[in-house]
Amino acid sequence: MTIPPVPSPVPSPPPHPRNDTGLEILLLTGMSGAGRSTAANALEDMNWYVVDNLPPLMIPPLVELVARAEGALPKVAVVADVRGRAMFSELDRVLSDYQDQGIGIRVLYLDAADEVLVRRFESVRRPHPLQGDGTLVDGITAEREALGSLRDRADIIIDTSDLNVHQLSNEVRSAFGQDGVSPLRLTVMSFGFKYGIPMDADHVVDVRFLPNPYWIPHLRGHTGQDVEVADYVLSQPGALTFIDRYLSTLDVVVEGYLGENRTFATIAIGCTGGKHRSVAITEQLAKRLADRVHARVNVRHRDLGRE
Repeated sequence: MTIPPVPSPVPSPPPHPRNDTGLEILLLTGMSGAGRSTAANALEDMNWYVVDNLPPLMIPPLVELVARAEGALPKVAVVADVRGRAMFSELDRVLSDYQDQGIGIRVLYLDAADEVLVRRFESVRRPHPLQGDGTLVDGITAEREALGSLRDRADIIIDTSDLNVHQLSNEVRSAFGQDGVSPLRLTVMSFGFKYGIPMDADHVVDVRFLPNPYWIPHLRGHTGQDVEVADYVLSQPGALTFIDRYLSTLDVVVEGYLGENRTFATIAIGCTGGKHRSVAITEQLAKRLADRVHARVNVRHRDLGRE
């Protein structure tokens, strides 16, 4: 009978160990099937430089090489696991060498109960890397023995037994994300329907219900970025009401995106040519959105400048 691991709460990240290289170095390891790929993807989304399945003896050259980049790659995560077989045994020694030098490498260890790991391997119909001619349980047992010392020295242990991929990503973001920096990037884009709907739009809004400044001679040559046009568009009946109500909708949408681990979304605001109404509404919407939701908001005017 196999004994499932004791669930461990995810603690706040420990203080960064001293690291004279100026780099933030993380070792991502743990049981096969516990979610290393998901965790690595979450780190990459937070601008970590992630190296997968690196032999332990290659960690020192990697750290030295990245240190020479002079801050271009300040956060490095190394994914190491038993796929390295005999070379994996060197990992403890490499970590100890760094510790003796006073250079800290944090260790994130992912774990899960044996029965959960068995179900996950069976669902993808792949053998365990240490299974050999034995059973899945044999492979899992051998891996637990091989990783025992690493689990003991881990700074953070996440038990993924009851986590889906979105929840695991959120745990990683919580532990290693920058405080106050949202993982969600929203692009608010103006466009002209005459040039086609943006293919990467998640939301498409039509503001052609507003009067077109194009038909006002002294506004025709200006754009929605100019005060005269913006004032005209926003003063029209329904313009500000539309923005207020759409912002309320986006509050719910953004909250859902964050809960589902979305990292980017595009809101496309369209008028006929993408020069007047959509530009003015996009500028106003993006300004108010940035003050309202927990996301990084960018503005893009796709068709501004077209004839």
